Amino acid sequence: MYSLTKILIVLIIAVTTLNVNAQELNCTVQINSSQIQGSDKSIFEAMQKAIFEFMNSRKWTNNVFKNTERIECTIMINITEQVSTNNFKATIQVQSRRPIFNTSYFTTSLNHLDKDFEFKFNEFDPLEYSETTFMSNLTSVLSYYANMIIALDYDSYSLNGGTRYLQKAQAIVANAQGVRESGWKAFEGDRNRYWFVENLLHKNYAPLRECFYKYHRFGFDVLAKNVQSGRAVILKSLKLLEQVYERKPNGFQLQIFFNAKSNELVDLFTEALPKEKVEVTNLLNKIDANNLSKYEKITKGK
Repeated sequence: MYSLTKILIVLIIAVTTLNVNAQELNCTVQINSSQIQGSDKSIFEAMQKAIFEFMNSRKWTNNVFKNTERIECTIMINITEQVSTNNFKATIQVQSRRPIFNTSYFTTSLNHLDKDFEFKFNEFDPLEYSETTFMSNLTSVLSYYANMIIALDYDSYSLNGGTRYLQKAQAIVANAQGVRESGWKAFEGDRNRYWFVENLLHKNYAPLRECFYKYHRFGFDVLAKNVQSGRAVILKSLKLLEQVYERKPNGFQLQIFFNAKSNELVDLFTEALPKEKVEVTNLLNKIDANNLSKYEKITKGK
């Protein structure tokens, strides 16, 4: 018979082990099926539960994560058509965020809408995935974005820290080259899953990854201690994006960056010194013309 003390010790060890070996992602999953007619929504409830468990129960890295260190992220799947009983067309929006040191603030790392998403889902079948073989479009897309989320998170803490997980995402792309579903191939367009990871691993986009690292680690992580110093580093890091812009104006990768950061930059530089306001506005108007109306608020006030 165990004494009460021994039982408590076992429970403490078990809880500690769970906290130390927690999975990497803390992923919220939302399925929107409002465009699909019919009263039976059980398949969408099962789909949401299966995807939630797939993203949150799997170990994506060999690294040790505490429960409090899990990466906050959201997957929103909007079902646009039910082609057959188990075949669906949809869009998938992927968002992730990162905590800022010594604050309660989270900065958005990724906010991306992928419109090329067709998949099969059988309510009572497990979601199967292999790193070496394409099993299904659903698990391949989910695994691709899990690795992209982790890669960007790691890139924000160390220079090129996410390379290994970008390579894993690229391997998923390679495994999908022979499939019918779109979004995986270079010739299908320049703004799909193929080019998202291909660009980040290409030397031409090295300044973007350097910006991403300095923006977070020496910019936002410093703001709580010294706002002026942190903001100055953020402005300097953004200048690295000019190199990317000069190679490919209005490129996909810059769009992805500013989808996550444009609102945040407005909030940050509205309170900047007049000289900084002019400098950052001129820069952003050049390299992110899609958000000109937003950046007007920096100099004119919200």
